[in-house]
Amino acid sequence: MDDGKPSGPKAKWWSRPSTGRAVPAGPEDSTSVADAAEDTAVHGAAPAAVPAAEPVPRPAPAPATAEPPAPPLAEPPAPRAQPLHAPDEYSTPPYGGPGPWAPAPPVQRPVPTPAHGTPVPPPYAGTNGQGTAVQAAAPVPVHAPAPAAQGSPGGAYAAAPQPHAVPQQHHHSATPPPPPQQPHPAQHELQPQASQWLRYDPWGAPQQPLAHAGPPLGADRQPRRRRRGSALIGAALLALVAGGIGGGIGAYAERNGGLTTVELPQAGRDSGGRAPDSVAGIASSALPSVVTLHVSGSAESGTGTGFVLDKKGHILTNNHVVAPAGSNGDITVTFSGGETAPAEIVGKDSGYDLAVVKVTGVSGLKPLPLGNSDNVQVGDPVVAIGAPFDLSNTVTSGIISAKQRPITAGGEKGDGSDVSYVDALQTDAPINPGNSGGPLVDSEAHVIGINSAIRGADSGSGLDGGQSGSIGLGFAIPINQGKRVAEELINTGKATHPVIGVTLDMKFTGDGAKVGGKGADGGSAVTADGPADKAGIKTGDIITEVEGERVHSGEELIVKIRAHRPGDRLDLRLTRDGKELSMTLTLGSASGT
Repeated sequence: MDDGKPSGPKAKWWSRPSTGRAVPAGPEDSTSVADAAEDTAVHGAAPAAVPAAEPVPRPAPAPATAEPPAPPLAEPPAPRAQPLHAPDEYSTPPYGGPGPWAPAPPVQRPVPTPAHGTPVPPPYAGTNGQGTAVQAAAPVPVHAPAPAAQGSPGGAYAAAPQPHAVPQQHHHSATPPPPPQQPHPAQHELQPQASQWLRYDPWGAPQQPLAHAGPPLGADRQPRRRRRGSALIGAALLALVAGGIGGGIGAYAERNGGLTTVELPQAGRDSGGRAPDSVAGIASSALPSVVTLHVSGSAESGTGTGFVLDKKGHILTNNHVVAPAGSNGDITVTFSGGETAPAEIVGKDSGYDLAVVKVTGVSGLKPLPLGNSDNVQVGDPVVAIGAPFDLSNTVTSGIISAKQRPITAGGEKGDGSDVSYVDALQTDAPINPGNSGGPLVDSEAHVIGINSAIRGADSGSGLDGGQSGSIGLGFAIPINQGKRVAEELINTGKATHPVIGVTLDMKFTGDGAKVGGKGADGGSAVTADGPADKAGIKTGDIITEVEGERVHSGEELIVKIRAHRPGDRLDLRLTRDGKELSMTLTLGSASGT
């Protein structure tokens, strides 16, 4: 039964052809070309080219003694001896093998190696193991048919390159080997392909072509190494360039905070409108009417504030602001828009600490409306506008912290002619030197007072000069008083003061205002036929109330009197020799200075 096995004689693994020459122990040994030619002549078929495989490491055999080459013979090769009976095809040493009846196979003698080395077998007909097509080996002519080699189902095997030499086996037999035969001339043509047959190793790894394209195996190691070196150099250069660029970008980002411009969220512009009763709304309405005054005289100079009273150019301010100008000094008015104009004094009064100046040749003036200081309540919001320390158009805000606060200011001359007595409005809106003469306005942007004095932490209350900064105690002349005085100054150039016709003892330390014993001229302290004399007031009386309000000192009595107009009727309460008395008087008038 045919099971697919060859029917011819089978060569056993121990009877493979051997070159019989000395085998070096190096890994690059190859098989003799002459043995391949002899093997080809014996089996009668040339091995077909098969794909090359990766070398399989094998142990190097011990060197064997090479036999001298035999002279070539001319006669044809003798037929190969046959065993007495067919050997067992399944017997494998050491469990089976030819018995003593089986003759030993013939010993093959080596053939001298060609002078130029062993020819290299042609590559695989097809791809070279990496996808590159190569040319197949030329067909080898066959002179005599022979059975296919054992173990070759197709009748032919290709040689696989071996890095190490195959151990050589010498078989000795009682039967002498056949005489050497003269190789056929055609055998020289078979030597390159026959060497492939001698390189075949049936126990090696399966020889399959690779699927990768590229040059033949073994021949591209050096170029591939060169390409690999070039690739490594290119990768190193690329990494160097990338590292340099990355380092530069990192340094720039660290120094400049990033590669992009930072844009923070921000609200858009609004229309600019504000509620009229807000601080911004009040300031927007009042600022065009507020001016800054620069005064210079022969001895001194100063800066203050004022506000426009009418379209004729009248401006109201404090007397102590324009005092440095004297009789021939210079006064310059600067408006909120930056325009400037010269000014001259219309009238002034030291007792009320008020003055009026006038600018000419200026159009488009906006008067600041006047309010009513009698309507002011403690706690009402107020805004102060001025030029503190010559910083024009400065706006501060606060409340009315007290009202009818009797204060005196001035007195630097020593004779009392420059002392002012004010029944003031107290505010905590910050007021500093330079705010003097500026407006104190309410929530409707109406003037309710004229900022005139501050309480300093160093030397008490005073008028700007030498004062420290604001400590939240500012004082303003009520606008009702300022209006009356301003009208008199504009109309007559002078202001009138209400009087009761007595001389007060300013050294009295008790509660109330005491009428003195003598007057300034050495006469009686009560002016004859004056308001007090007509009402029945005598020397030594102590006035304790005016219009129902307590009076604790002579300054307070003056302040209360000057808060009224001449001709007003006042109800007084006084003490005489321990008895309380009540009386009414009509205020007189005196010219101010």
